[in-house]
Amino acid sequence: MTLLSSRPPQPVEPGLLSRALEVAGRLANDATDVITATAGRGAQPDPKDSPFDWVTDTDRILERHTRRVLTAEFPGIPVVGGEFGADHGADVAEYRWVVDPVDGTANYVAGVPWCAYSLALIDASGPVVGVVADPYRAQIYAAARGRGARANGKPITLTDRRGTAGAIVCTELTRKGVWPGMGQFIERAAAAHAGVRVLGSAALAIAQVALGHAAAAVLHSYREWDVAGSVALAIEAGAVVLDRHGEGAALPVDALLVAAPGVADEVLGWWRESVG
Repeated sequence: MTLLSSRPPQPVEPGLLSRALEVAGRLANDATDVITATAGRGAQPDPKDSPFDWVTDTDRILERHTRRVLTAEFPGIPVVGGEFGADHGADVAEYRWVVDPVDGTANYVAGVPWCAYSLALIDASGPVVGVVADPYRAQIYAAARGRGARANGKPITLTDRRGTAGAIVCTELTRKGVWPGMGQFIERAAAAHAGVRVLGSAALAIAQVALGHAAAAVLHSYREWDVAGSVALAIEAGAVVLDRHGEGAALPVDALLVAAPGVADEVLGWWRESVG
């Protein structure tokens, strides 16, 4: 994973923003159609290192389709994907696309209605454009740098919170399972009268913060393609993005907290105390 700058994001040529949003939105709609038509209906999982780190034919089909379209529309921009890796030069390119065709594959295979398609255009400052498809709720979430965030075309603006009491905080397991200190984190949240949810999609966990459904999301580890689209959404909606040390960065190197500004310090405190 590339460590991105915490400096203010650089401006992007307006034409590129508009084209990237249009193409990404089209691909998200394609993914919605495929996922809703096939979820839980004879999918054939291919277990990797973990029994819940699965790849299906749908993952491969959607990523191939995404790559074909992006290569045709943006021939100079490399693609990095969850299933087929990185195009040559992606680590040094000015821009790169990152895609996760099905984030929450275990849920998808089981027919549990909680998975997403995530696509983002990234530069050295972080996400430039991000689109997340939430197929089961028929929602397309989209954001572009400096242009705000939208859900099915309607603007999203985060309403800040004064505290975590009664709030939902999202987290996710790592590829190996429970992350160090996760139990203590849940206990600290409960003591503050907040509830922790582990729902199986990093992209949708972060999206819930942008949408105002959750106060915060903590990911102890992650892969760039899982979260870049929803981080774009969260930033443009007004959320705070921090690393485990409380430093601001659009995509921290190994862990991240996305939160409503008014509760970021509180949730960060639980996290840091829990992991020591």
